[in-house]
Amino acid sequence: MPRSLAARVFLLQLVVIAVLVAAALAALVVQARQRTTQEAYDRSMSVAESFAHAPGTLAAMESADPSAVLQPAAEQTRTRADVAYIVAFAPDGTRWSHPDPALIGGHVSGNFAPALAGEPFQETFDSTLFGRAVDTTVPVFDPGGKVAGLVSVGIQVRSVQEHLQAQLPVLFAAAGTALALAAAGSALVNRRLRRQTHGLGPAEMTRMYEHHDAVLHAVREGVVITGDGRLQLANDEARRLLDLPADPGTALPLDALALPPALADLLATGRPATDEVHPVGERLLAVNQRPVERSGRTQGAVATLRDTTELRALAGRAETAHRRLDLLYAAGLRIGTTLDVTRTAEELARAAVPAFADYATVELLEPVLAGAEPEPGSTAVRRTARTGVREDFPLYPLGHPVGTAPASTIPTDLAAGRALRIDLAATDDWCADPAHARELLDFGLHSVVSIPLQARDLVLGVANFWRAQQPPFTDDDLAFAEELALRAAVSLDNARRYTREHATATALQRSLLPGELPAHRAVDTAWRYRAAEAGVGGDWFDAIPLSGARVALVVGDVVGHGVGAAAAMGRLRTAVHNFSALDLDPDELLARLDEFVTRLDPGADGGAVTGATCLYAVYDPATGHCAMASAGHPPPALLHPDGTVHVPDLPLSPPLGTGEALPAETIGLHLDEGTLLVLFTDGLLQPRRLDPDDAYTLLAGALAGSDRTPEGVCAAVLDALPPDHPDDDVALLVARARRLDPGRIAEWRLERDPATVSRVRADVTATLERWDLAHKVFTTELIISELVTNTIRYGTDPVRLRLLCDDRHLICEVADGSSTSPHLRRAADTDEGGRGLYLVARFCERWGTRYLDRGKIIWVEQDLAEEPPAAEPDADALLDQWDDL
Repeated sequence: MPRSLAARVFLLQLVVIAVLVAAALAALVVQARQRTTQEAYDRSMSVAESFAHAPGTLAAMESADPSAVLQPAAEQTRTRADVAYIVAFAPDGTRWSHPDPALIGGHVSGNFAPALAGEPFQETFDSTLFGRAVDTTVPVFDPGGKVAGLVSVGIQVRSVQEHLQAQLPVLFAAAGTALALAAAGSALVNRRLRRQTHGLGPAEMTRMYEHHDAVLHAVREGVVITGDGRLQLANDEARRLLDLPADPGTALPLDALALPPALADLLATGRPATDEVHPVGERLLAVNQRPVERSGRTQGAVATLRDTTELRALAGRAETAHRRLDLLYAAGLRIGTTLDVTRTAEELARAAVPAFADYATVELLEPVLAGAEPEPGSTAVRRTARTGVREDFPLYPLGHPVGTAPASTIPTDLAAGRALRIDLAATDDWCADPAHARELLDFGLHSVVSIPLQARDLVLGVANFWRAQQPPFTDDDLAFAEELALRAAVSLDNARRYTREHATATALQRSLLPGELPAHRAVDTAWRYRAAEAGVGGDWFDAIPLSGARVALVVGDVVGHGVGAAAAMGRLRTAVHNFSALDLDPDELLARLDEFVTRLDPGADGGAVTGATCLYAVYDPATGHCAMASAGHPPPALLHPDGTVHVPDLPLSPPLGTGEALPAETIGLHLDEGTLLVLFTDGLLQPRRLDPDDAYTLLAGALAGSDRTPEGVCAAVLDALPPDHPDDDVALLVARARRLDPGRIAEWRLERDPATVSRVRADVTATLERWDLAHKVFTTELIISELVTNTIRYGTDPVRLRLLCDDRHLICEVADGSSTSPHLRRAADTDEGGRGLYLVARFCERWGTRYLDRGKIIWVEQDLAEEPPAAEPDADALLDQWDDL
């Protein structure tokens, strides 16, 4: 008996080949016999039918001597058709033809009755003359359908041996090829098995199988093999984990194993599974299963079982830790998005609900809300934020003082920064108000974690996290709450410090901006200032009274935000006030302002003011003339009394402080009474991110839709243009032009003659009496005498005098063609002159000099609200004491 598997396979293949060869030989014998017989049947039938229906056959049979015709024809046909015989005979059996002429005329043997009935008849017989032959007999009918004779054709059947001899070489060749293939296949199988088993023989394979079986039952992981709805194999660990009985020796149905339904369904279906956890008793098993397929059909499955009861608990704790890390990360993104203390507290409360707590409240010390650092021992705490999974929770509302809050807000605990976890039902000292405590317990609150909000050893407040629906807090929850509060406290402290700095900058800005614009006869004004969310900026505006009842309207913008921008804005506003006192033209004032900005000390608190812009306009109500110039600032808009909006083509110069030193250009406009002049900073239009033309179109629409009053225009513009949360400051100044009553304006052209002084005094007196200002005659005569006298003495032609009177002031202006200006000085005792300006300064509210393109104007302004003197001295006597002529 061969020992190797390949030899056994070869022997089996040899037996199979021998059986197949024997079966092939038997099949060949049967097939050859059937084939030769069938061929004889077919040929004899064909020859018999052909001879019976050949022309002349019927006529010969009906002739007087049929043999004379049929015998030669039959022999000729037999030879050509290669048949054994062709016999024609009469219906009574008498032969008409035969290969042996001696037998002609004799009777045929055999049964040919079926042929006489009209049907061809075939049979096989063994003849002594021809051997085994196939005979076919067919009838020949006359025209009346009667059998005139019969034709019998016989064909010898070949022997089976002849066919076998022809097939045997092919059969033997196939058998030899099969043996060669079997031998080669056995060799390949032997080689493949040797390769797969690494040269191991049957004995070694047996030992290896025994070893694997021992390992299978020794591993600490269950192995289960199923198939056909039965348990085919289970190792010892699997039986222990599944509480299976000892090996019964036969495959048990899965339904009989009393497994949990989900696990039984998994094993029965054989579907793939990866680490599916199934409870089995008190265990949690992780099941991995893969189906075993053969020929595209599932034959069974192999499953492994692992006890993960302890790992499940560890995984649960790890999952909780991971979830809390995610919550801390999300809270870090949500808390501190703004530098607002209240909003930061609200973000802390919302970050904890509902992922960590059902309800959350945040209480902050009152100084913290104002941006200040709380004093040591401060306990004035106020609720700043509250949120929860329900809207009707009974915790104290916002703004409520929390003397009745959880124990962590008790002064000693708050100052010490201690965190507490309180079981509300287990203690009754956590709330100072028993009624409120009972209300909270009845609502369902059962535990609270109270965490001080502490940053840089500074306690800012306390955060309270409440639970009603979730399980009570644990020590792990307390540690998480402390980490969350620590992160939130840093954001709260940043917001507090920003609030303090913002309050400081706001206070500085408010102190530098005009709190209220002065009332002026030339214009009616209204203004708005809207700070950016980024903080205090450097936008500013002003309305400055000038000589001659004129008014200067100014608006500017300093780049940047914060205290530095506010301080720089204050400097610019002060400088504009000082330069305005010089009565400069707008272009000259901007040139001096640019020089002032360039010389500012960059190391000062405000820093450099590079990039500041300014628009300066001077309006004269006596003539309706408005002169304006711009240093990098957007042009204003004019709303005319007829409702049309016009934006003047204002030449722009570089912003202040850029060092370009390009002169600004002044343009002049004529404003009808009631025209609204709208000045603004670029923050009004830039947040829209529009093209300048589109922005001014939007502004024009807002102006046209307003009620055409300064206050109405301010409201309409701010409603239509800047966004709700601007990123730049907006300063808006609206002034409605007014005109002086022409009847309250008087003007004289004077000759340089000393006699003119007395005449003009008389004219002025008459004018004042006509204006119901008789109580100002004495003072005005004194002022006019001094100014006209000095102009005649020191000035040049032309000399003009103008009186202007508005609701509050009487203004005297004396103009001449010279550029020299009088100066107030103290005269010596021996000086004959130099005391006239003392009188002027004594009796007027203010005076000054305003330069023109050619010449100057000396103006004096008296306050009409002053009470007239009780007794007026004689003017001539008083003036004679300081006569300069």
